[in-house]
Amino acid sequence: MRKNKRSKQWAKLNLGVRKIAFQLPRALARGRRVVSLALAKIPRTISAKATDWVIVYPDLKAGATKSKIAISHTFLSLLLVAVVFLFQSACTDKNEIPETVTYTEHIALIYYANCDICHRPGGNAHFSLASYEDARKNGGASAYVVKEKIMPPWPADPHYAEFIGQRILSDRDIKVIQKWVAEGMPEGPKDKLAPLPKYPTGSMVSTPDLRIPVPPIFLKANSYDKFLLVKVPFQLPSDTFASLIEFEPGRNNVVHHINGDMVKYDFDKKKNVFAGEQVFPFPWDTTTLMQDFKQMELSNDDGTYPVLQKSVVNYLPGVYGQKYPEGIGGYTLPRKGDFLLNDMHYGFTNKDDIWDSSYINIFFSRTPPSRPLQEFQIGTLSSFGNAPVLPDLIILPNTVKHVYSKFTISKDISIVTINPHMHLLGKSFKAYAVQPNGDTIKLISIPRWDFNWQYFYTFKKMVKVPAGSTIIAEGVYDNTKGNLNNPFSPPQLVTDKNGSMSAKDEMFQFIVSYLPYKEGDENISLETNSTLKGAKGDEDINLETTPPLKGAKGVAPLAPGFPR
Repeated sequence: MRKNKRSKQWAKLNLGVRKIAFQLPRALARGRRVVSLALAKIPRTISAKATDWVIVYPDLKAGATKSKIAISHTFLSLLLVAVVFLFQSACTDKNEIPETVTYTEHIALIYYANCDICHRPGGNAHFSLASYEDARKNGGASAYVVKEKIMPPWPADPHYAEFIGQRILSDRDIKVIQKWVAEGMPEGPKDKLAPLPKYPTGSMVSTPDLRIPVPPIFLKANSYDKFLLVKVPFQLPSDTFASLIEFEPGRNNVVHHINGDMVKYDFDKKKNVFAGEQVFPFPWDTTTLMQDFKQMELSNDDGTYPVLQKSVVNYLPGVYGQKYPEGIGGYTLPRKGDFLLNDMHYGFTNKDDIWDSSYINIFFSRTPPSRPLQEFQIGTLSSFGNAPVLPDLIILPNTVKHVYSKFTISKDISIVTINPHMHLLGKSFKAYAVQPNGDTIKLISIPRWDFNWQYFYTFKKMVKVPAGSTIIAEGVYDNTKGNLNNPFSPPQLVTDKNGSMSAKDEMFQFIVSYLPYKEGDENISLETNSTLKGAKGDEDINLETTPPLKGAKGVAPLAPGFPR
């Protein structure tokens, strides 16, 4: 067949669709059969006339003659439009709002993936969304908090920097929930309901290898800001390694935060780690602190003090433990030790007296930590002493105040996890690094600070910050009556009181967990499949830990603690 310019242009047309078959009427004189035009058969030639297109295909059978299909120009044009429409539909179907939204077919899947890790029986939330009855009962509130993007709680701006584990509803999912509530929250066909994922119990990560109870703490009704110093001793059959030490708050959700260190004894220097008192009111002066240490019997038997490893286990509202890839982070656990929970902070309690029963979970590792994390903080109680809050954190009533803190690093580092910290007057927080060449490395932006959700944010890949860079944190505080979280009415003078942990005072901190930089760090993914993601069951979780140790003492195996 003669080829002309137009036929060559059409011969180059390949829509990329190889497996779609169209049924075309054959408008030729030889019968009115329907011919299947499979785009997997690429036309060798296409000729054009004023009114017809003739497409010649090689027959799939060896030795067979070529077949011709004559198609009107108009019909082929419509065919191409149909192909484009099908592709557009395939790309947009996932964003379409169903004509009828039901719990079993739509809402349950959204909740499983984004909400039920906390909002389920045994979860950390105050109510469940794990059944139709529960979801319907809380439907109005759910529609409001997702519309206002209060829930799922993720204060960090995902457009500024991305982190592991961020739960952010798409605009489509928000609209689906809104539509479901507006239309009366129908249940839908029961046989369409997917099974509830197998969430871990007693942990936000997965099943721990060792679970150690923190001494039960009694809290009176309507109490506020209780700070404790708590010792949690443990004894293991042998020295071993842990990839993660997790604090799991009690079911009443009254723990606001803990900072935990680890006392590491030489086995022969401490006969009984379980001797001594375990709980004291947090001491605000060094003299009282040393007296408490003595009554806790934290020293070796000869009166000397053992090694204290800082910042082994920490907790803030919304925080769940992060396992890093093998070799990054982790801890060496001694046969005998104490977790020292300093400034264990309890917030508000309601009208009833309660007991808090929290736990420390240990996840063992087969290998020693080859690259243990290091940490520094700028701002209040700066690690260096020369990275204070500027100007001073003195917030006059009826004012909005901007502050910052900065520190220039002397060597290349790889940032792994960051933790911004403010109290109730906090309004916004931003941190970034300015490199020697003037380029900016974005770290985190929280445009609407929420005291109730203060995460340890772990990057998806380590972030290299070169030597000579200045890390800068900026904060805004709102001490006006327009701040609904203001603890004082009318507003009063608020300061940091030299590092007071009370929520009624203020703090401004940026805590950085990092590693000394190694070439290629910025290409290492920090995501592991050991953290529950979305609606997955236990079969999707790779714990990569040794079997639970037998012979451990401490009731259900123990962990962290010492003061900052």
